[in-house]
Amino acid sequence: MSEGLPILEIEGVFKRFDATQALQDVSLSLRRGEVHGLVGENGAGKSTLIKIMTGIYPADQGVMRFDGEEYLPHDAAHAQSQGVAAIYQEPSIFPDLTVAENIFIGHQDRGWLVNWKAMTSEAGDILRRLDIDTDPSMPAVGLTVAGQQAVEIAKAMSLDTRVLIMDEPTAALSAHEVDRLFSQVRHLKEAGVAVLFITHRLDELFATCDRISVFRDGEHISTRPRADVTEESLVREMVGRDPSEFFARSEHPEGEVMLRVDSLDLAGKFADISFEVRRGEVLGFAGLVGAGRTDVALSLFGIHPADGGSIELEGETINITSPHAALAHGIAYLSEDRRGLGLSLNQSVSANITLATLVRYTTRMGLVDREAEQADALALSKRLDIRTPDMETPVENLSGGNQQKTMLAKWLNAQPKVLILDEPTRGIDVGAKADVHKYIDELARSGIAIIMISSDLPEVLAMSDRIAVMREGRLRAIFDKKEATQERVMESAVGVS
Repeated sequence: MSEGLPILEIEGVFKRFDATQALQDVSLSLRRGEVHGLVGENGAGKSTLIKIMTGIYPADQGVMRFDGEEYLPHDAAHAQSQGVAAIYQEPSIFPDLTVAENIFIGHQDRGWLVNWKAMTSEAGDILRRLDIDTDPSMPAVGLTVAGQQAVEIAKAMSLDTRVLIMDEPTAALSAHEVDRLFSQVRHLKEAGVAVLFITHRLDELFATCDRISVFRDGEHISTRPRADVTEESLVREMVGRDPSEFFARSEHPEGEVMLRVDSLDLAGKFADISFEVRRGEVLGFAGLVGAGRTDVALSLFGIHPADGGSIELEGETINITSPHAALAHGIAYLSEDRRGLGLSLNQSVSANITLATLVRYTTRMGLVDREAEQADALALSKRLDIRTPDMETPVENLSGGNQQKTMLAKWLNAQPKVLILDEPTRGIDVGAKADVHKYIDELARSGIAIIMISSDLPEVLAMSDRIAVMREGRLRAIFDKKEATQERVMESAVGVS
């Protein structure tokens, strides 16, 4: 088997859903021993292509060939039997089974009688080949997200997978866990596996991929070697706009101090946190994962109230013991976990937007004024350009970017004085990021004091008026925008300075 030759070829694929042309004349080839990056905005057609490749959807038109033979998978199990498998950002692990059992759960060829000792030994061999330091006999319930993804990769290799699709595999991982995943990807490449790597994080493409393809509006825009691609060219092809438009901050005067935090403490989380945020200011919070940034935000929002210190809002000391108390004072918090904590996925767009302010629409009889509720939800939906078939569509049916906008609309409806944004652009495409940045600028100009926590350092530098850097639960430095550089912020974050 020669490396570098195409193993899976896709030619002229079309797919339509009612009035939506999801894919139009898409062609793509994956080579043995290659990591092939695929990028595009939400709705570009990436997920539809994955589902066609894995047999979940049939193509309306076009041809697929696997190792030179016609490839027509009729479901995911059939695709796996042919050598094509996919893993996703949310792994499908059975927590009550062992790691070995999870790895071999799809092996129908093993019959009814299982040699448990041999299975555990074989699972251990696969894990070692991938340099995965996990005990195959341990229950899967104890695995981190990164550990679960490693098991998914081992499961794919146990099925003799020759094409592995990785859909946003790093979305929920720390920097250290991402490095370990990249190591596993390199092992797959060395074994001759073709890896299709889908991500919104452009730096990951340059760290892992041999070639990079761009989709936009259901069409294949380009495929080029990594050396011929820049971040600017990728963004331009993905959204049809110049990258200079993405970090939109306008000049505006800052007002008086809105929020002052003095010597805030929470045992085991952070200590001696002091800062202030002015009306119309964006205070960025930078630092490594685990530095304590989110813990401070959760304390300010009353989810984990502080043990000591004081919080002043507009010059008056306030006591925040719960999210209800925080909202009553005018402090809102947009969580980094929109699916777990930020949204009620099975409820409508309208219901999610008014979820935190439902009391406003409750009449004296205890009934909800649906007309007023829906009018406010619709106005915010239009303001934030939330793309949804209608306001009663369940939020789980929206793209990641539109879910993020819905969560932002929910907190804007609370009319906050202080808005805490925790990783506001995580897991959304570059076009949606540009929209969120525009809204952050508009909110600051309207006089809201904004705290923005982000692990995207260029985002922090571009969007913030000042930058607070945390390390190991303490505030190490606060830089003015004019004096902040990537080097100075990172030096403070890792303890160089």
